[in-house]
Amino acid sequence: MSVRMKLYVLDCGRMQMDKSLMLAGATLASRDNPNRPAEWIEFPIYSVFIDHPDGNVLFDTGCNPNSMGPNGRWPEQTQNTFPIVSGEECYLPHRLEQLRVRPDDIRYVVCSHLHLDHAGCLEYFRKSTIIVHDDELAGALKLYAMHQRLGAYIWDDIDAWIRNELHWRPVRSDEGDLPLVEGVHILNLGSGHAFGMLGLQVQLPRTGGIILASDAVYCAANYGPPVRLPGIIYDSLGYTRTVERIRRLAEATRSQVWFGHDAEQFAQLIKSTEGYYE
Repeated sequence: MSVRMKLYVLDCGRMQMDKSLMLAGATLASRDNPNRPAEWIEFPIYSVFIDHPDGNVLFDTGCNPNSMGPNGRWPEQTQNTFPIVSGEECYLPHRLEQLRVRPDDIRYVVCSHLHLDHAGCLEYFRKSTIIVHDDELAGALKLYAMHQRLGAYIWDDIDAWIRNELHWRPVRSDEGDLPLVEGVHILNLGSGHAFGMLGLQVQLPRTGGIILASDAVYCAANYGPPVRLPGIIYDSLGYTRTVERIRRLAEATRSQVWFGHDAEQFAQLIKSTEGYYE
């Protein structure tokens, strides 16, 4: 491979929630401990920016800067269930600005799915091609049309996407995996954690292969083996098939798998404020 690219990990802050939403059955009562309390955890949110000669690529966009507070986009119940606990410097626009990158410099935005902590800043990328699974876009738009305001899809975020007339490129279920730019492939993962998931496979000259799984695999405990389901899930069979497919692909290509929200793994990654992968 002759292409030179740099991969930056953008730390987009922290969120908190009940651990059982990340790992189903994480807290189990027993006869000896019938009232075992739930466990409240904190986990990272991140995006990945790829500086590429054939066009810059961004994978996921974190939370919207206007999510929290009395006038925030997220409903009060959502703010209480999934509070953001990081400063303004972690929001995606600021992380890109630190790299002297403008939203208009991004050719492709690959959105793993459209949940609140992955698609919150899509509206900034008005000149980019927004790549998302067709089933995911259809599902989110249906919830928007039905004025569904609770859950992982934020009505005000979707409204902003529509008002800003973003340039969508939906990936159909029957399209398979797709080349994006040299060394970068879109993984068409299908339903599981959400209506339709996309991943990204990156082959770097020095680092080697990296599979960006996003919430197709929340954390190492989900990955197993054996596969352990999260509490937030749309299709349990699809989720299990996807994890096993990612495992086979990682073994065949000798790739690392970067999980969506694994705090221990994330702590080991080189952040954009420290350097990059190449």
